[in-house]
Amino acid sequence: MSDERQPHPDFWRGRSVFLTGHTGFVGGWLAFWLARMGARTVGYSLPPPTEPSFFEAVGLNGLVPWTQADIRDRKQLARAVASAQPQILLHLAAQPLVRVAFHEAYSTFMTNVVGTLNVLEAARTVDSLKAIVVFTTDKVYAEAGRPRRFQEDDPLGGKEPYALSKASAEFVVNAYRHSQFMRERPDLPLMTVRAGNIIGGGDWALDRLVPDAVRAFQSKQPLLLRMPQAIRPWQFVLDAVGGLLLLAEAACSDPHKYSGAWNFGPAEPASATVADVADALVRHWGCGASWQAAAKADFPETKDLEIDSSKAVAHLGWRPKCPLSTATAQTIAWYRSFCASKDMREVTAEQIDVYAGNQGRRSVANLP
Repeated sequence: MSDERQPHPDFWRGRSVFLTGHTGFVGGWLAFWLARMGARTVGYSLPPPTEPSFFEAVGLNGLVPWTQADIRDRKQLARAVASAQPQILLHLAAQPLVRVAFHEAYSTFMTNVVGTLNVLEAARTVDSLKAIVVFTTDKVYAEAGRPRRFQEDDPLGGKEPYALSKASAEFVVNAYRHSQFMRERPDLPLMTVRAGNIIGGGDWALDRLVPDAVRAFQSKQPLLLRMPQAIRPWQFVLDAVGGLLLLAEAACSDPHKYSGAWNFGPAEPASATVADVADALVRHWGCGASWQAAAKADFPETKDLEIDSSKAVAHLGWRPKCPLSTATAQTIAWYRSFCASKDMREVTAEQIDVYAGNQGRRSVANLP
């Protein structure tokens, strides 16, 4: 791992953060890292979406006070944000699964589009806010008709409900950035983070490569792959979360420079096929793990997807630290530790400390 710029614990220590979706996989890692740095985080989310879950594995319920509620509940959300009086709002709550969106399109659009609209409405009158970050996905871009690495100013779109719901959320954010917030809060930066195909320990969602692999390997069955040669911008969860934290820090110091959309993906030319990732997972798991091709999905999927993160590299000093070999090794190590009934709060804290170069190391026992 290289010594690139990392989130600064002194910035986050004691800072008030409102975080939606902290019971999910990426939101859980974000909440834990914030607790590790001493932030005063308040969560807002539905219960953990899976059993087991990252939230339960690391005991986040004891680290982050939170409201159990739906972001589609506009009044409840507005009360929670107003009560918390946060300095930074991080919005990660969403319906994040492509297959679920294909079969439950209406609820996906309501959660991902109207939910985002509710977050922005709740934030409009909170004077304490210094920055808002909305987490979307790398799948918001309209198909280009030819292979390319998408940049932030490329056209948005989507041919299936998940991608289009997230692209629509981006349109909502952009409209509020240039209308309501420009008129009412011109110095409040409003950013979107486009990242996806994130791997790391603690994800148990259905129909995602890593949790599907772990379930298959545990049951001594081959992992079934729908599109082994599909290319995706795979990245380690701490690369994505670290980029989001860096962006929020920077925006507080220069709101006009950093407001807008940001890609966070692997370094060029590190995008890999599904088969490449599966091979790495098989290698790190060992014990007879294997994969094989299966029937294609019953919903449309993009064959190749790559994103350009040069904006974040140039303007934030961010770079992905974990190559695919490290990301898959760390991911399997986390699941192996969980299967061995180890203290997952300790395991998770150690992965964060190693990633961050031991900046802001604190005793796990002393986490709030």
